[in-house]
Amino acid sequence: MVAVAFTRRYSMAHRLLADPRSKCAIPHGHNELVTVRLSPLTSFRFGGANMIAPFEAVKRRWHRFVDDHVDHAFQLNEEDPLLAWFRAHEPAAMPRLMTFVGDPTTEALAAAFWLKLDAFVQIDALPFAVAEVRIEETPTNTVILTRESFDPRACDLPEDRWPHRADFSINDFDR
Repeated sequence: MVAVAFTRRYSMAHRLLADPRSKCAIPHGHNELVTVRLSPLTSFRFGGANMIAPFEAVKRRWHRFVDDHVDHAFQLNEEDPLLAWFRAHEPAAMPRLMTFVGDPTTEALAAAFWLKLDAFVQIDALPFAVAEVRIEETPTNTVILTRESFDPRACDLPEDRWPHRADFSINDFDR
């Protein structure tokens, strides 16, 4: 079966609250790579255009999301007191804050990316299914979600939250 994959580099910042003694409790950033793999819903056959769908159609919305909304976003737990600070002192920055139920770990980001990409695939009626999301947080730390290791339904995230929506949202502040 022929799969398609594409990679994007972006910069981000986050902090984790669950372990206040962790060095990740201090806001810091990473330059990350996300690679997504889509499996076609039909088998490849020679003839015509010799592709399941044009690369541009498959990656257009995803690249725009990563480049224009994820890149340089500050990822925060929805309970982080920094959100109140931004609301009071820098409200114009609120659209650049990516929020999570719980800490914004790479695992949570990979799951959110899976859900968002799946929403894009569905809205664009692309003949593919998400097969893998891989995030390289650092050269030595990578998180990989596959269809075999990840069940999107088990995330227990309500369907109206930003990762499920086929828009470019990274938080639910306008809801």
